[in-house]
Amino acid sequence: MDVRSGPQTRVTVLLVEDDEVIRKTVGMALERYGYEVSTAGDGLTGLELFREGRHDLLLLDVMLPGLDGIGLCRRVRETSLIPILMMSARGDSLDVVSGLEAGADDYVVKPVDTGVLVARIRSLLRRATFAPDREPAAEPASGHGPDDSPQPASGGTGDLVFGDLVFGDLAIDTQGLEARLAGEPVALAPTELRLLLEFAAHPGIVLDRQTLLRNVWDYGWDGDSRVVDLCVQRLRKKIGSDRIETVRGFGYKLRR
Repeated sequence: MDVRSGPQTRVTVLLVEDDEVIRKTVGMALERYGYEVSTAGDGLTGLELFREGRHDLLLLDVMLPGLDGIGLCRRVRETSLIPILMMSARGDSLDVVSGLEAGADDYVVKPVDTGVLVARIRSLLRRATFAPDREPAAEPASGHGPDDSPQPASGGTGDLVFGDLVFGDLAIDTQGLEARLAGEPVALAPTELRLLLEFAAHPGIVLDRQTLLRNVWDYGWDGDSRVVDLCVQRLRKKIGSDRIETVRGFGYKLRR
């Protein structure tokens, strides 16, 4: 297999899987694509390796001895916004939902197709690194528009190409890639941030789930809409439950 199709720089994946055959098979496949892979056979060892090293992506099985994948995901999310991809046995709907609620960005179904797995990993890494390298942006302007619609920040060289967007007490710095609620920074995982930016680019406009899967998750095919629903749920907890409105039968929209 041509590893030139893999990452341009060395990317480290932490793979936590208790089945030795799957662990070795998936690890070798990822290495052939150019990824550096660290492995663990149980959740506690995986958590220890995560804390001791630097990893770019976490690939977790749901069912793990000691500390299961859901618990591991939650522990990691306490301190890190690293992209997390869960692996679930076919038909385990509850596992999928639990993993996404715990903070996972996406999931794949076992047995894992290598092509699908690598595509999902690339998608997650793009979400985590989609910001161009540039100097930190200026602080968002404090002024709010009279109708709470998004207002661009003003003022000299600090102006941004897309402008800082303000929705009431929610301010989004589209260049510095930061969100603040009532002046306090909001810790958003890469997928949550991209989802918020997608909503902010279309305030008041209903976005259906397939559009969000395509624009936020980079899916070129029909994906599982549950990843959208649960990411919206996590985002609401961080920016306010009434900020994103559900339009039944159609999708979601960011209230102006």
